[in-house]
Amino acid sequence: MYKYLFGPVPSRRLGISLGIDLVPKKVCSLNCVYCEVGKTTNLTLERKEYIEYDKIKEELTRYFKNNPDPDYITFSGSGEPTLKFRIGEVLRFIKNNKPGIPVAVLTNGTLLYDKNVRKDILNADIVLPSLDAATDKVFRKINRPQKKLTIENYIRGLIDFRKEFKGKMWLEIFILPGYNDTEEELTELKKAILKIKPDSVQLNTLDRPGTMPGLRGATHEELQRIVDFWKLDNVEIISSSSKRKELQSYRSDIETAIVETILRRPCTIDDLTKILGMHVNEINKYLDVLEEEGKIETVNLDRGVFYQIKGKK
Repeated sequence: MYKYLFGPVPSRRLGISLGIDLVPKKVCSLNCVYCEVGKTTNLTLERKEYIEYDKIKEELTRYFKNNPDPDYITFSGSGEPTLKFRIGEVLRFIKNNKPGIPVAVLTNGTLLYDKNVRKDILNADIVLPSLDAATDKVFRKINRPQKKLTIENYIRGLIDFRKEFKGKMWLEIFILPGYNDTEEELTELKKAILKIKPDSVQLNTLDRPGTMPGLRGATHEELQRIVDFWKLDNVEIISSSSKRKELQSYRSDIETAIVETILRRPCTIDDLTKILGMHVNEINKYLDVLEEEGKIETVNLDRGVFYQIKGKK
């Protein structure tokens, strides 16, 4: 049993991905309205050793000794990984011990204005930052950042990192209708994309409820209109969650355990993580598939968003 490693997770973009949690839930520089992990409980820009380096190193050593190699090792988890100031040491440890496994960093990208953060993750193979807005008004509306963050520094950090980084950079833009899909905002986002020069721009949207009621995901047609509006060669719509089921790492026993748990009584994501002893990110991957297949649905109750078997009263 691991406390800071999770998976391997069936990832749409990274195949069989072993996740590493470098900060506790939910330490982040943003409090995005759409976050499926939940509300940010520690909104901060402070980099420190939230989880001891030696504990992460011990778990990685044990995993490497007892398991086959995953397709990727991914810094992600339930908060912003670059807030851990020893992320560079963790990355070097992996590269020294498993040089054949590519490392990906899933980050919101807000700290890349800091040259030390950029330096820490330069040895990664793929960095997947996000950028959901290009104007300060929309940035604060959708991402609700720590008050010292500015959209200018955010975008500048992404530009500077792209110039220094030799690996692949896949920029994710999360489209939320009514927030960042106006022609004005999309025009500014295109300007930012052209300055950043990522290898790929990946459009994503809401699969399940975020931290606020009344949100909805963009339809495929709405996302395609954005692709057509931008007229950029490197923009793609992230494939359907159902494709995840085709991956070797997708486990039917985990899907069954989640369904059987929800069948007994509706559960929040926190309930499921405690009952099943699984990481929130791993459970989220399976919930995406189950909801897309119409097997489960959400209901808003006093304690939050609950998942239940679809049609069950």
